[in-house]
Amino acid sequence: MRILQLHSDFIEYEPIAKEIKLAEDLDSKSKVRLDDLVVVFIAVENADDESIAKAAADEIEKYLGTIKSNKVLLYPYAHLSSNLAAPSQAVAVIKSLENLLASAGNIKVFRAPFGWTKAFDIKVKGHPLAENSRAFSRQEGKLTEAESKGGSSTAEKIISNEQVEKVSSALKAEERLQSFWYILQPGGQMIPVSEYLFRKQDQNLQILSNYEMAKKRAVDEQPAHVRLMKKLAIADYEPASDVGNMRYYPKGRLMKSLIEQYVTKRVMEYGGIEVETPIMYDSKHPSMESYFNRFPARQYNITADNKQLFLRFAACFGQFLMAKDFQISYRNLPLKLYELTRYSFRREKSGELVGLRRLRAFTMPDCHALCRDLDQAKQEFSKRFELSISVLDALGLTTEDVEMAIRFTEEFYNGNKDFVHGLVDRFGKPVLVEMWKERFFYFILKWEFNYVDALGKASALSTDQIDVENGKRYGIEFVDEDGSKKNPIILHNSPSGAVERVIYALLEKSAKVAKAGQVPSFPLWLAHTQVRVIPVSKQHMAFCEKIAAELDSNQIRTDIDDRDESIGKKIRESEIEWIRYTLVIGDKELNSEKIAVRDRNEGRQREMSLRELVHEIQAQTKGKPYLPLNLPRYLSIRPQIMV
Repeated sequence: MRILQLHSDFIEYEPIAKEIKLAEDLDSKSKVRLDDLVVVFIAVENADDESIAKAAADEIEKYLGTIKSNKVLLYPYAHLSSNLAAPSQAVAVIKSLENLLASAGNIKVFRAPFGWTKAFDIKVKGHPLAENSRAFSRQEGKLTEAESKGGSSTAEKIISNEQVEKVSSALKAEERLQSFWYILQPGGQMIPVSEYLFRKQDQNLQILSNYEMAKKRAVDEQPAHVRLMKKLAIADYEPASDVGNMRYYPKGRLMKSLIEQYVTKRVMEYGGIEVETPIMYDSKHPSMESYFNRFPARQYNITADNKQLFLRFAACFGQFLMAKDFQISYRNLPLKLYELTRYSFRREKSGELVGLRRLRAFTMPDCHALCRDLDQAKQEFSKRFELSISVLDALGLTTEDVEMAIRFTEEFYNGNKDFVHGLVDRFGKPVLVEMWKERFFYFILKWEFNYVDALGKASALSTDQIDVENGKRYGIEFVDEDGSKKNPIILHNSPSGAVERVIYALLEKSAKVAKAGQVPSFPLWLAHTQVRVIPVSKQHMAFCEKIAAELDSNQIRTDIDDRDESIGKKIRESEIEWIRYTLVIGDKELNSEKIAVRDRNEGRQREMSLRELVHEIQAQTKGKPYLPLNLPRYLSIRPQIMV
């Protein structure tokens, strides 16, 4: 069974004509309208029975509870599947589902007629959880195992997942992978998670541990950053696109550009060689098909010119195919290839998609290093670990803001304990360990820095991996010192993680800061407007323009609030936009070398010269990229982007 649940303001439908012989008889063909409800479009498939109906009823009841609704319309909708049950079977399953929901007692259940062509109008509510799709099927082996235990619940017997076109064997393996979980402390002591005594300062580490072991990625409520990304006119959902593809307003686009430029600059200073690769590939290419089944990701598939293509979910294969054609000597290693992918695509489950935290299209700085052997790989790995800590710090996220997870095979750990312990010592606090008895993926070691938000969801930012498979898989070779040809070990590093997720983490951190009674803000170099100038009256405009021109010449983003509004309102709106420095220019400032600078972060006003202000801002933005305002300087001619 496949269902699509839509939390709706209303649906209005009208039976037009019988579509099949077994269509239900109707007393009336009048138009029906229902308001403020969940519409569940349903396709019943072959082999569906009452146990499937029970699983669907449980899911629908759970969804109704999440969005606080008690009214549902069951709407037969064959277009959700090409594997439909016979009409008599479908009607029986839908009626069973209707009865199960009605027996819950607190749910008002309506059902649209089966077997009719119907015209309908629907208006879906505009919140992140308003659209929800699920598929229910008997999983071969799973049902038998559950029944053999006796007393198993329907939820144990039925696997419910969003439909995907193709799932990699690595993704399937990840779901049944047996992991052993530990907390590894600085100094090398490793304790099973079940025995570790989490301290107050380990609260986020404990949340990360629970999150990773449960592997529950779905989001049940809106995280704080969604409200902030809209309020600050950074980003929003794009209703005309696939879920998980966002629109970025001018302020958000500027912030993304600055992060992209900064990370790229740091990677190139480290020695990265920037390249560009295609966003789509032939899924039947030998190395593509093999790698796909070793990478735990869902992807978008398209057909063109009799080829099955997929949109890339990482920059790996493009860089690997390129490196295969290089003539490489051991003297060239480590060879560091870098690409900023705009975009990488992963067809994440719809229930996991919310705001900027998890997307289907995202921007990923991706740097691979081809290394001669494991010793060189470990040396390079340590350099990239330092790079990642430094990059995150510059973006406004310290090691205190993130938790580290490290994953490895037991064999690698036993042979490289000092190396692993050194990484944890450098991080400076306990980390979560996932250990495998055998290698399931292409890497033997992987770490990531995770941001843990207020909802207890963890999201990976920086990461690196030691890959021992893809050099051979892609036919990448280098000539060693003795003249023999060998395959390199490959490191996979993103020093920041996805750019969108960095913004998510900054917004979530700001929400925590605000909740603690402090002033939320972005690092100054990422703020769209760094200084706002407010004239007391029109006669002060010329001096404001002179100040703005001086600040602009020093690469300080400055705008002027020339609207016909009160000074108080202009100051309040500057605060609401998180603008750190606000200058109010009146008669006093016209005749003085000092100006009154309202510092939002410090919550006070200071008298200082324009040159002193320039020096203060330049000290905070030193070494960071600069871009001009991405909106008109004068607020009076800006469009109103968010209400």
